[in-house]
Amino acid sequence: MAIIECIPNISEGRRREVLDACAAAIQGAGARLLDVKPDATHHRTVFSYAGSAAEVKAATLALFDQALATIDLREHSGEHPRLGAVDVVPFVPIEGATMADCVALATEVAAEVAARHGLPIYLYEEAASSPARRNLEDIRRGEFEGLAAKIATPGWAPDFGPATAHVSAGASVVGARMPLIAYNINLATDRLDVAKKIANAVRHSSGGFRYVKAMGLALEDRGIVQVSMNLTNYEKTPIFRVFETVKREAARYGVSVLESEIIGLVPSAALTRSAAWFLQVSDFTDAQVLENALRNSQ
Repeated sequence: MAIIECIPNISEGRRREVLDACAAAIQGAGARLLDVKPDATHHRTVFSYAGSAAEVKAATLALFDQALATIDLREHSGEHPRLGAVDVVPFVPIEGATMADCVALATEVAAEVAARHGLPIYLYEEAASSPARRNLEDIRRGEFEGLAAKIATPGWAPDFGPATAHVSAGASVVGARMPLIAYNINLATDRLDVAKKIANAVRHSSGGFRYVKAMGLALEDRGIVQVSMNLTNYEKTPIFRVFETVKREAARYGVSVLESEIIGLVPSAALTRSAAWFLQVSDFTDAQVLENALRNSQ
């Protein structure tokens, strides 16, 4: 059976009952729920689930049904940018599935959600209908509050659904992509300017690493700041290189790294390569990992 993963981000990270209901909807549709990662400061939760194309489609439609009934962006505020109640829905090929399969699934789900809920839907990444819509940050720019004006701008009509913002759910972005790592580094300071300067230094769009998207955020409840990142190709831009660069950039301003965190799931190879680098292990391969050897011997 071909396996596809879906990693939707919803604009709710504080109400446990809402998250539990969303998780139940996913599982009730037949997909395998792998992870739920809420963040109260970002006011956002990342779900990870997988299954066949049919199972993942059913789970995604069920998630939209549940989330749109319980999330109202007119009452929502958090540190993370957002365009919709169900903000972004990427489909990722895992085993026996191709990117073309995920693009087809994204298009099918987008059309059905738009028709069912009267919700504007934009396609992004590999499913994008034009180069201008490939990058999530370009679509989400202006956020929910600026959506009504943006959607009326020439060139920004949605791919599916009405050319008007949904009153409580905004719009959603659906697409297909390869696996990415959501990786945050928290700094031992409350200086937001430092986090923003570091994000500017490491992200691709401003001259940093080719496969890094980054922004600086304030975690006001903790009195610190964060460099929040998506690593879109961990093989070409590994975690350890990003961590060391952020650490050195922070040191320029007399700031230290407090901790880092991974949101959701991560390929084991990304972690073993970081361990090998920090431990300075020579000629290390993933085959030396006990669990990998056991799996490959079956």
